[in-house]
Amino acid sequence: MLRRGILSLPALLPFAAARAQSFPDRPLRLVVPFPPGGAADFLGRVVGERLSRGVGQPVTIENRSGAGGNIGTAAALAAERDGHTLILNGVPVAVNRFLFARLPFDPDADLVPVAMIALSPNIMVVPNSLPVNSVAEFVALARTRRLNYASIGNGTSLHLAGAQFAIAAGLEMDHVPYRETGAANTDVIAGRVEVMFQTIAAAADLVRSGRMKALAVTSAERAPGFDDVPTLREAGVDLVSVGWFGLFAGRGTPAERVAVLEREALAAVRDEAVATRIRGSGSIPRPMDGAEFRAFIASEVTRLSETVRVAGIRAD
Repeated sequence: MLRRGILSLPALLPFAAARAQSFPDRPLRLVVPFPPGGAADFLGRVVGERLSRGVGQPVTIENRSGAGGNIGTAAALAAERDGHTLILNGVPVAVNRFLFARLPFDPDADLVPVAMIALSPNIMVVPNSLPVNSVAEFVALARTRRLNYASIGNGTSLHLAGAQFAIAAGLEMDHVPYRETGAANTDVIAGRVEVMFQTIAAAADLVRSGRMKALAVTSAERAPGFDDVPTLREAGVDLVSVGWFGLFAGRGTPAERVAVLEREALAAVRDEAVATRIRGSGSIPRPMDGAEFRAFIASEVTRLSETVRVAGIRAD
C-alpha cells in the first residue's frame, strides 16, 4: 500500500534555509513502511514536522506497507542515497532476517542507523463481546478453546508481542496478520478476532470511547494516559515486550549528510513539544544517536533471534 502526505512549513524561515546550506536542497522523503494510523505513522508525522523546521525543507511522508516493512524499506533503498530519502523503521530491522527466507536488502549492509526516536509499548485489547475483563479471565478462556490474535503483519511488534504472550501464558493461539491497522481494529471490535496487542497510538481512542476493552499494557510500567490499565506482569504474566522506532538512511549516504540528519532528528525528539505529543500517544521518547542506536539494534538482534526460535515464527 502507498500513501503520501506532505508536512509543509508555514514559511521556510530565512535563517533555517541558511543553516541548511547545500543540504538538503529539496524536500526530504520519509518512507514509513507500515500502514497509516499506527505508532510508526504517528511518529513519522510528528518528528517529520519538527525535522522540516530544522533542515529548512518540507518532509514528504510516504506510507508503503507490506511484507513486515520489507516492501517500503526496499523501495526507499532503491532511491539515490544522497540523504534526501529517510526510512522510519523499527523491530523488523532486527527480526525480519529470522522470519523471511530471503530479504530484498541486507539490514546490516544497506541501512545506516541515524537516530532512535521512541519506544512503543503495546496494549492488549479485546472485543467488548468477549466475556473477559482481565488477563486472568482471558487466559482461562483461551485454555478452553483456541483463540486468534491480530497484528499488522509478520515480524511487527504486534506479532511478536502476541507470540511472546502465548508462550509466557502457556497458550496455543493462531496469528492473523492484517495489512491495515484500521482493518485489524475493525475485526477486533466486531469480535472476528479475539485479541490484539495493538500500539497505544492506534488503540487509544477506541479504548477511551468504549469500542474495545484494554486488559493490559506490555511495558514494564503503566503507560501514560492509561494509569488504570495494569502491566502484563501486574496481571500475572511475566512478560515485557516493547516496540521501538528510529530513522535510517541508505548505506553510502555521505557521512556529513547523515550527521546533519542525526543532529536534527535528535533535536526534534528532544523538543519538549514533540516529546509531549509522543508521550500523549502512549509512546516513550528515547533519543539515541546513530552509534548508540546501532549498538541497541545489535542487542535486539540477539534477543529477538531467541524469541523467534522459541515461538517457531516464520513469515514465509
